[in-house]
Amino acid sequence: MITPVLPTYARADLEFERGEGPWLLTAKGERYLDFGAGIAVNAFGHAHPRLVAALTEQAQKVWHTSNIYRIPGQERLARRLVDATFADTVFFTNSGAEALECAIKMARKYHAAGGAPERYELITMEGAFHGRTLATIAAGGQAKYLEGFGPAMPGFPQVPFGDLKALQAAIGPATAGILIEPIQGEGGIRVIPNEDLRRIRQMCDEAGILLVLDEVQTGIGRTGKLFAHELAGITPDIMGVAKALGGGFPVGACLATEAAARGMVAGTHGSTFGGNPLAMAVASAVMDLALDETFLPHVNMLGLKLRQKLAMLADQYPRVIESVRGEGLMLGLKCRVPNTDLVAALREEKMLTVGAGDNVVRLLPPLNIGEAHLDEAMEKLGRACAKIDTGLGNEAAAAGAKS
Repeated sequence: MITPVLPTYARADLEFERGEGPWLLTAKGERYLDFGAGIAVNAFGHAHPRLVAALTEQAQKVWHTSNIYRIPGQERLARRLVDATFADTVFFTNSGAEALECAIKMARKYHAAGGAPERYELITMEGAFHGRTLATIAAGGQAKYLEGFGPAMPGFPQVPFGDLKALQAAIGPATAGILIEPIQGEGGIRVIPNEDLRRIRQMCDEAGILLVLDEVQTGIGRTGKLFAHELAGITPDIMGVAKALGGGFPVGACLATEAAARGMVAGTHGSTFGGNPLAMAVASAVMDLALDETFLPHVNMLGLKLRQKLAMLADQYPRVIESVRGEGLMLGLKCRVPNTDLVAALREEKMLTVGAGDNVVRLLPPLNIGEAHLDEAMEKLGRACAKIDTGLGNEAAAAGAKS
């Protein structure tokens, strides 16, 4: 018998009543150290007073008017994003998938407005994840998300991850642009090297096509820069962001240069709830925190310390952890055991993490954690790895006894 909530999630049998900073608490008062942050969403932890105050204040004024009217909060937040990035203009959405839908439409419309409607394809990379709509699952190209939904939406040729020769060869008369994540999150914290990002930018310029970046997971300081592409010293033409932008409130955005947005005139795109006053108030408070001069240095410092500690852990438990990858506080543990085993062992230690492709466990803590939280996380990681390692030794001993 089907459950009242559509059973599309394999949920853990765990629920939380409230949150405090990097902690989530059950109704029984059990405290879990949250190193998943709602999959890189809760960039400033749970119940941050600045975000609570912003939401509460706006909730007492106006929640929704629709985009039929001007929304001052949109105009203020768009100006801040434009001033802080490559972009000239912003469209607000409710999620990352919607931000990417806008980006895809914008890239196609750019060429149509320029007299080349045949240029509609966006080349993507294997292992990508861009969302769950029909267009974004086609862009991601993963069979497990496409199965059962009919023919995949055309327009998304895919090349192997990191294969720049294949990427160059895939550019043709129908190419509108290249759509990539600077660091694949769902794909396993796989980093596109800075020199490769610079070459991809060059490819786009030479071919007269657009570089579209999916920074839904990497954005708002996660990698130690406001956006990950800054690490490579490049800029995209279009960029989708979400997750941390709302600090837990549903909000996304599609940022673009004036040139890339040339086809997006009145009536070409819209959203009933996108950019509503509640979302804008919270996202503006997030930007207050993210643009503070102490924020990014803090992320870089803690990211470096956490990576060093994880490297030592990998040396200590080589049968459990193969390597450490990522940037800033977007780190992944490439496992030699099933990553689900490590996620489960950490949950027993009351630490929350997120699995990913390529047998990786993602560590995505709130970006305002302190060193004491790192120390506690490492204690939990050490105990979890020790239990798994002991189990591997017992299995080997048992196998030897049988032989």
